[in-house]
Amino acid sequence: MGIRIGILGCGRIGQVHALSIARVSEAKLVAVGDANPAAAGACARRFGAEVREPSAILASKDIDAVVIATSTPTHYDMIHAATAEAKAIFCEKPIDLSSDRVRRCIEAIDRAGVPFMTAFNQRFDPHFGALRQRVAAGDIGDVETVSITSRDPSPPPADYVKGSGGLYRDMMIHDLDMARFILGEEPVQVFAVGSNLIDPAIKDAGDVDTAAVILTTASGKICQITNSRRATYGYDKRLEVHGSEGMLRVSNIPENMVERATGAGFESAVAQAFFLERFEAAYLAEMRHFVEAVSSGRKPQPDAQDGLRAQLIADAATQSWREGRPVKLEG
Repeated sequence: MGIRIGILGCGRIGQVHALSIARVSEAKLVAVGDANPAAAGACARRFGAEVREPSAILASKDIDAVVIATSTPTHYDMIHAATAEAKAIFCEKPIDLSSDRVRRCIEAIDRAGVPFMTAFNQRFDPHFGALRQRVAAGDIGDVETVSITSRDPSPPPADYVKGSGGLYRDMMIHDLDMARFILGEEPVQVFAVGSNLIDPAIKDAGDVDTAAVILTTASGKICQITNSRRATYGYDKRLEVHGSEGMLRVSNIPENMVERATGAGFESAVAQAFFLERFEAAYLAEMRHFVEAVSSGRKPQPDAQDGLRAQLIADAATQSWREGRPVKLEG
């Protein structure tokens, strides 16, 4: 039967994780729960699981691990409830919008000694993973600069923005984790700028829709990240690493590989529609890693400390944007 899993939250991302669990032979989806009974019922029917109240899933003796895919404000209480029941935890990012509350979650996780994984799925993308392996192998010598581009096809609703914690904590946090993953050392300073160029409702919600960040490490390595809530040509996700002996790059993946050539030039398909399509393989790989780690008694990665480090950088970026100055990062 393998690892018995319960899912808390049956929205879009919860269903993505349910599909991944269904594809991992060493795992079984036992139950799902959501504040919306219709969403829970639909997910349960699709994947052959039971519907249970989230509190019942957390207390269930026939469940070994939980996937926390609910809204961010609920994560704190669910993590503490799961640790009290000695359950392994797979938690969507961010762990919490407060770094202090993340630290308290880590204390509870450490006391209970349970496996915990922060769902930075992009680490498990086969293309990004291959690039990191080649960086680590010295294919381009010493890393000097990293460039990350993330542009969503369209902005989210204003109501979502209000509770998201802001672009740096919500959207860019994946890029901040990827920067740490690729650089191989911690940033010590962040400088952020942000603008409102797309949706006035995002400005009214107190956030930006266009942003850039520069991270600097103690050795002088530089990472530049640009984010936009709009891209007319699909989901724009690119990564480039420049080193002393060359460059490595992951470009966008188009909807198809058909290319048309005429006297007017070359024409190809737009980029894949959004992150669900772009990172389908990554979602499956991260769930497989979690299940295999829990089954073997190994510590899953990225862990809660990785979630905290990305959150602290996002906090500093938010502060930098608001104050218009570089912000030092504590070790």
